[in-house]
Amino acid sequence: MNLKITHYNNFFKIKGILNQKNVHIFQNAFAHIFETNNAVTISVEGLEGIDKYGIKALAELHEQSVSKQKSLSIIGMGCKELFNFFKSVEKAA
Repeated sequence: MNLKITHYNNFFKIKGILNQKNVHIFQNAFAHIFETNNAVTISVEGLEGIDKYGIKALAELHEQSVSKQKSLSIIGMGCKELFNFFKSVEKAA
């Protein structure tokens, strides 16, 4: 399944697979998001798969939110790979 990003105001839904082939779509969609929004919510409930490039893109978006003092919320269980990544980061902290 291809990557599909839909949004309403500052609430985004990601569906499909986020990988090296389409990570540029994700990066383009969120390139200047914190210039126009103080808070962004991303639902990953429809994310069926993610590779290391997709995880890196999400991590970079998180870093942007922190450096610009903006709020980023990632909600939903999403796929197993993303859940495992967040659990490993949580354990390391």
